[in-house]
Amino acid sequence: MNSLAPASFGAALQAAHDAAGAQHYPEGALYVVATPIGNLADITLRALHVLRIVDAIACEDTRHTQGMLRVYGLDRPGAQLIALHQHNESEAAQGVIARLSRGERIAYVSDAGTPGVSDPGARLVAAARAAGCRVLPLPGASSVTTLIGAAGLVGTGAAEAAFVFAGFLPSKGSEREAAVLALAAEPRSVVLLEAPHRIEALGRALAVLGERRVTVGRELTKQFEEIVTVPAAGLADWFGQNRDRTRGEFALVLHPQTLDTATGGGDEQRVLRLLLAELPVKSAVRLAADITGAPRNKLYDSALRIRDGAEE
Repeated sequence: MNSLAPASFGAALQAAHDAAGAQHYPEGALYVVATPIGNLADITLRALHVLRIVDAIACEDTRHTQGMLRVYGLDRPGAQLIALHQHNESEAAQGVIARLSRGERIAYVSDAGTPGVSDPGARLVAAARAAGCRVLPLPGASSVTTLIGAAGLVGTGAAEAAFVFAGFLPSKGSEREAAVLALAAEPRSVVLLEAPHRIEALGRALAVLGERRVTVGRELTKQFEEIVTVPAAGLADWFGQNRDRTRGEFALVLHPQTLDTATGGGDEQRVLRLLLAELPVKSAVRLAADITGAPRNKLYDSALRIRDGAEE
């Protein structure tokens, strides 16, 4: 995250009190608080106020959260920070619920962004609701909506107004390729997240989508933020042109199907060959038809010729 001196948030803390202090904050409630995905100035005034008044803060990483709170001038004793992450969420949730039942206000924050969106928090919220505790969401930063807002997504019909959040695809090569092929038939935009050590592999896997556009958001809201749109077939080459392009955290959005991508744009043979390298003929033909819109009979004949030619 971008570092800022605690003093620089003094006015923000006063503004948070003035703007949000008069609101009602019930006791015995879980406050799900979105935090910045990079730039610490993206915190909301209500989030600052709630992080100040709650009895304790459950967090994905106590050290990370303590550092963030210190920047805002909201240092907390270690005893008021509760570790709750993907490895202990179900167990730690019970401790949080016990404190809520005693009338405490508890906030939950993940390391960045909105809890429960490819971050811990969903199990905690489900357990709190099942126990009859009130859950109050505080909206804020999210890499998903941040990238969608900058991607310029233009599709056809209803596909233009909707998107699918797929998050992190499987890390194993064969499972990841199968997931990409399943997404190929999706006419709506698809938002993906990826870690730097797997981003090049994802770029290679997405090549099967041909000319369908992909917007890459790297280090969103941070000093070295980069947003670019390239054809899926050229994504791996774009990463390979500069090693810095594989560093940082990534969000990607697969653009919705347009008339050109839906009809194949003369690219059905290339798509078919890529699919045949991984799948049986019938599966490759079905997916190629879904991706390109070309007739299945035509694709099946082409697949047989490609297969027979490969066997000679």
